[in-house]
Order: sequence, then C-alpha cells, then structure tokens
Amino acid sequence: MTGALAKAVAAADLAFTAPVRARALAGAALAEADGHAETAAVAEHALGLAGVATGRLTDAETRLRAAVRLADGAGLRERAAQTRGVLGYVLTLTGRTAEALRELDRAMPELTGTAAARLRMQRAVVLTEISRFGAAAAEFAAALETLRAAGGDALIEATVRTNRSIVLARLGDWRGAEEDLRRAEHGFTATGHLGRTAMVWQNRGLAATVRGDVPAALAAYDEAASRYEEAGTDQGLLPIERAETLLSVRLIAEAREAATAAVADYRRRRNAVDLVQARLLLAKVALLDDDPETALREATLARRSAARQHRPGWAALGGYLALRARRDSGHRTTAMLRSGQRTVAALADAGWVVPALDARLIVASLALALGRPAVAEAELTVVGRAGRDGPAELRARAWHATALLRLVHGDRRGADAAVRAGVRVIGRFRAGLGASELRAHASGHASELTGLGLRLAVEAGHPEAVLRWAEQRHAGALRLRPARPPDDEGLAADLAALRQTAVDLAAGTGQAPALLRRQARLEKAVRDRARHASGTLASTTLASTTVASDTRIPSRAELAAALGPATLVEYVELDGRLTALVLGGGRLRRCELGSAAEAAERLDELRFALRRRAFGLGSFAGLAERTARRLDDLLLAPLPLDDGPLVIVPTGRLHELPWPALPGSRGRPVSLAPSAALWHRATTAPRGEGGDHVLVAGPGLPHAAAEAAALARRYPGARRFTGRTARVEPVLAALDGAALGHLAAHGVFRTDNPLFSSLRLADGPLTVYDLERLARPPRQVVLSGCDSGRSAIHAGDELLGLASALLALGTTSLVATVLPIPDDAGRALMLRHHRHLAAGHTPAAALAQAQSELPDSPAAASYVCYGAG
Repeated sequence: MTGALAKAVAAADLAFTAPVRARALAGAALAEADGHAETAAVAEHALGLAGVATGRLTDAETRLRAAVRLADGAGLRERAAQTRGVLGYVLTLTGRTAEALRELDRAMPELTGTAAARLRMQRAVVLTEISRFGAAAAEFAAALETLRAAGGDALIEATVRTNRSIVLARLGDWRGAEEDLRRAEHGFTATGHLGRTAMVWQNRGLAATVRGDVPAALAAYDEAASRYEEAGTDQGLLPIERAETLLSVRLIAEAREAATAAVADYRRRRNAVDLVQARLLLAKVALLDDDPETALREATLARRSAARQHRPGWAALGGYLALRARRDSGHRTTAMLRSGQRTVAALADAGWVVPALDARLIVASLALALGRPAVAEAELTVVGRAGRDGPAELRARAWHATALLRLVHGDRRGADAAVRAGVRVIGRFRAGLGASELRAHASGHASELTGLGLRLAVEAGHPEAVLRWAEQRHAGALRLRPARPPDDEGLAADLAALRQTAVDLAAGTGQAPALLRRQARLEKAVRDRARHASGTLASTTLASTTVASDTRIPSRAELAAALGPATLVEYVELDGRLTALVLGGGRLRRCELGSAAEAAERLDELRFALRRRAFGLGSFAGLAERTARRLDDLLLAPLPLDDGPLVIVPTGRLHELPWPALPGSRGRPVSLAPSAALWHRATTAPRGEGGDHVLVAGPGLPHAAAEAAALARRYPGARRFTGRTARVEPVLAALDGAALGHLAAHGVFRTDNPLFSSLRLADGPLTVYDLERLARPPRQVVLSGCDSGRSAIHAGDELLGLASALLALGTTSLVATVLPIPDDAGRALMLRHHRHLAAGHTPAAALAQAQSELPDSPAAASYVCYGAG
C-alpha cells in the first residue's frame, strides 16, 4: 500500500471520530494520488464519509458518486460496492429510499466478510428509516452473524449494535437495547473511537424516552450533545429527539423553538428525511400550543414529502397530525370521519401504537358527534383493550376510551371510575419526575381526563364530586416536593457562578455580550441538572406503585373541620365559564358565575390601574375602584359568604388577581392557595417549636436596612443580614428550619423561565433553584419586594415561581406581592403587619388589619397572603 493510499484509508477510518482531521488526510491523499485510481477513489470515499459526519449531505453525495465512478472505471468492484453502501445511506437521508435500496442491492453480490456485514448494516439502517423494524432487526442480526463468520471486527460490531438498539427499543426489547449500547460503548472505547460514543448516548436517550423515563432521557441526550461537541461531529437527529422528550412533559415553548430551528436547518442543508421529522415535531408542538393552522400546514407538507420518499410510516404520522389539527379547528364532517378511519389503518400498519390509539379516540368522538354510535363503540373498544399495558401516555388514553365507551352505554359511574384511573396513571408518571418544572408541565397530559371528570360531576349536580374533580385540576405537582438532582454539589457551583455573572452584568464589568452568553450557558446547566433528577418513585415506567401520601385530596368533612369559621371558595373553569364551589359552615354549594374571558379582561384593567396609581402616573383611583367593583360583582358578590375569613383557590388568570382590592375582600383575612389540598396540608401541619427569625435586606432598596433594623427591635435575637452579609449561601443556611423569614429585596419575575425568578441579594440573585435546596423551609415567609408572589400558570393550574416553590417545600404561610410597587411603598405596611403578627394574629389577619389601617397606601392592594393564613 502506497503512502497516499494509507492516508486515504486512515481518513476513512477517522471520518466519524475526527472529521476535520479526516478531511485533511483525505485531501492530502487526493493531492498525492498522481493518477492512482484506487487512492483517489478511497480519498473521495473518505471525504464523503466526513461530509456525512458533519451533516454536509450535498457535498457527501458528490464525493461518494465520484468515488463510485473512479472505482468502477478502474474495475475496483469491491471498492465501488463499499462506497455504494454509504451512498445508499445518504440517499436515504435525502429522501430517496427506493434508490438507496437499489444501490445497496447492487453492491451486495460484490462483498464478502466484514465488508458484507457493513453493507447489511447499512441496508438495515435504511429499513429502520422507513419504519420496517422487523425487517431491520433481521438484517442487523444477519450483519452480526456475517461479522462473526468473518472473524469479527470490534469497530463494525459496535456500529451495528448502536444502530440496532433503536430497532430493539421500537420493538419494546429494553434489555436488548441497553445490552447493545453497553457493548457498543465498550467497543468504541476499546478501538479508540471515543467520538462515536456520542451516538451511543443519543440512542440511550431515545430508548429511555420510548420507555417513559424522562429524567434518564434528558441526561443521556445532554451527555450525547457534549460528546458530539467534543468530537466536532454533526448531532443529526439529536435536537429533534431531545425536543420530543421535552414535549412529552409539555415544555412547549422550548420544544417549539427547537422544532422551528430544526426545520430551518434541514431545509438549508437539503436533508429531506430529517426535514420530515422536524416538520412533524413542529406540527405536534403547534397542536399543544393552540395553533392548529401551523400544525395542519406542517403535517401536510411532511406527509407529502414522506410519501414521495416511499416512507409510509412517516406519511401516516403526518396524516394523523393533520387529523388532530382539523379536529382542533372544529371540523366535524363525514368525509373527515372516513379520512380518520384510513389514518387509523395506516398508523396501525406502520406500527405507531400511541398515535393509532389517539386517532381512534378522535374517530370515536367524530362518530358520536355525527350520530354513529356503533362506529364509536368499535373504536373505543379497541383502545380500551390495547392500551392497558405500556407507558403512561398509552394507559391514560386507554382509560379515557373506557370512560367514553361506558358513557355510550349510559354507565356514568363507571365512566367516572375510568377517568379517575387514567388520572392516577398521569399522577404516578408526574411523581416519577424529579424537577418541579417537568412535573408542572406534565400535568397537561391529564387535562382532557380531568375536564371529562369535571363535566360528568357538573352534569350529575353533585357539588362534592365537582370539588373532588376541581382539586384534580389544581396544582397537583405542588403537592410533591422537588427531588434534588444527583449532582447537587455541581448545581450549587453553577448557581454560584450564575450569581457572579449577574453581579458582573449589573456592575458593567467585562464585555456584556460575553457575560450574557455565559449567563445563558450557566442557566442551561442549572436547568439541565435539575431535570436529571428522578422523582419519588423508583421508576417512571409506572408499575403498580402508590403515590406519596401528601398527594391525597382531603374530604369535604376534613376541609370543613380545618376551616372552622372561615369559608373556602374554589374556582373552576369549564367551557369558558367560571364556577365557584363554596364550603362554609359545613355546607358545600356550587355557584355558576360569568365568562372567564370577561374576568380576564377586567383583571388586566385592574392590574394596569393599580400599577399606574402605585407609581403616581396619573389619576387612576377611580378606574381601579370601578374595575374592582365589576370584578367583585362577577367573582364574590354572587356567593353566599358571611363576614368571616376567606380561603380562595383561584383558577387560570385569577391567580394574578390582587384580591385585597376587591370590595368583598377588604377588611377580612384572605388566604390564597393553589389548591384546597395544599391549603389543608399547610393548615394541619404540626406547628414546630422554636426556630430563628431571619431578617434580610437586599441591595438597591433604600428602606430595606431600616426595615430590617426596625423588625430586629421587634424580634430580639433575630438573625439579621444586611449590606455585604446579605449573601445567598448564608441567608439560605439561616432560612433552613427558621420560624420566620422576612426578605426585603428587589424581586424579579422571569416569564421566560419562572424558576430563575429571584430576589436580589448582595452577591447576586437568590432563585427558585436555590430555594429548592432547602431541607426545611421557614414556616412563615414575608417577601416585601415587588412581583415576589407572581407565578407562571400552566395547564392544570400548575404554578411556577418563588411563592409556589416555597409552598411546595412546606412553608405554611407566605406574604408577597402580585404587582410591582415603588421601592419604599411597602415599608409602613410591612411594619404594621409584623406588629399584628407579634400580637398573635394569623398572617392573613395581620395583613388584613395592616391594609385596613393604610387604605391609601399605593402598596396596600398589592400584598396577598398565601397558604394557611
């Protein structure tokens, strides 16, 4: 072998491990070929491989076709056949699967031994791409057998096993998939191809996603991304697969950003195959984002492209998403019913189990709407039987179908039981996720089920059943304490670095663009570490395991006993209308109210007027009062309330309402809670003895130090943190197990990521991620900075923010603001609040008394009391 040919062979070997070095070697070999056809053919082959590794598919195809021409012209039949194997893979990636199989079949007779094994593997990869998983598995097995007969090759075997793991995962063979990946990683490492272990970790993420283990999937994908970056190789479908996993727990905004970027990237690179999957992902995201128009467009484009590529499985998936988009747009026609039945058949043929069952549910609902109960019953029966085993999403659909089927037969009690069973499946899935962010978003999976349960209870006219279903829809994730990530020390280090970056940005030290990039990188690291945590269950495969006891919903009698003289008002929204459940004096009543949209409109007006009034930006007192009365007429005046304390469980946008501004709330203690169950847990929690009083004054608030000093005189022996001593780690250590924590600091609510909402301390922001590291939260908390009580609201009335995090951790009561206020506006109110607290009033009563004494304070209506009150 000449020196130039040796370089070309080495370049081909390095293409997927070090593509930049491989390209340089191949270029040098090509320059030195001097008319030597084999050297030129192998060099072009290596350049084609490097193009595949870096995602430059057009260049890769050009190089590979040149290599085939050179090899064919020189009679190098084996070299030509080897290149045809790679060309077949590239043709598959660019949507020409029929042509790809022809190239592979043409090459097959020319190869023996390890070369034949590699070609069989490449044929299996094409079959995998067109969803022929059974045939692909047989071809992979044949590749391994051919390899063994030829004496073996550790690198090729590792590659075969990496690719086969996808097929085994799709076929439900989890142990086989993991064993293949374990042996593949060992093979790549032993042969010095560490860069290829990125594919192993990517496939681990895919297998974990199919299995339903979201934390493990995200951890694997993040490890894969790191290894791809280190090797300098193209990530392929990794962004799409990771976004699919994010979508499985309803992280819609993040998934949409990734899907949109993937569509643009694959279009630019003319990668037609991956573009189909990117469009399908964008269609799925758009459906969850209430954007059926975009979903229909992307699904239709994907379906047509997949059909041209002879990929019926992906075309079927496009048809399914188009069906969902039409359903969500309100279409209900006989033609759509027939189209849906064809879609079900195509999905079943392609092996798309969950989409097929979901499509059957859509067909059944269409059939019921069109007066075809026999068709509906047939579809629902299939779903109910087929979905009893498998991942959470599948089982939840099965119970939904069972509920609808029982309704067809007039069995309302049985339907209610089926819906409750489906909600329990989602509850166990949610509990298996450790990160509060993932849990909150995962609750969206239960929305249809809880909506059906609530509708059944309302139609039956049983207030207690309505209350139970209202509780199922309210903040179930907050009843689970967030799990610490496995690398808690690493999380603490990243949070410290993030705080320093925030300080540098505020001080103007360093280049702002570089600091912003560093901030974004650190925030991603913190978020990813938290997402890798597993939850309270050993697994998210949802074996028959009970959820932690603190998720239990208390009965009406238990709530009534805890309420005493107070009245519980729990709001729910159904079909755009608000309903209030009122429990007082042991009696539970349901009151129909008005439009949720009207309440949201009035809420926006009130928040605007109160903000303008607080900052002295014009005369808005009249507008604020008129709007408050209109909201009161809608939300409180129609209810049978006495003059006692109120416990309010809002829904949707009502979580943003400054309730003390409403005439019906003034002068009385009002406690807000994400759910009645969470309020009951806080109210009935054992009252711990002792604990420090912790007073914190953050920087940039002129009154904060004086406020802390005044409170220190009221609480002798309190631990005070002001100036440079008000640093995150010492403050957190003091708050752990404290009786009361008062933090006067600038509050920032992050709409883009509520878990980075923060209080500004001397060394940077104290975030929700910091608070979740507390072992024992303070029993009572006062956050006197602006916007400290705001939370992001997600499906299922799941809340993410500073206040909701503390309530989830176990803080029994918390006073915070739901509106921005001037820096010095809250000091007088807070001092009076603490005066009444020290006199023995409850937190809600102390706040109400302070607000009554300062009716003209611009901050009076901004403060609310959460929790036990």
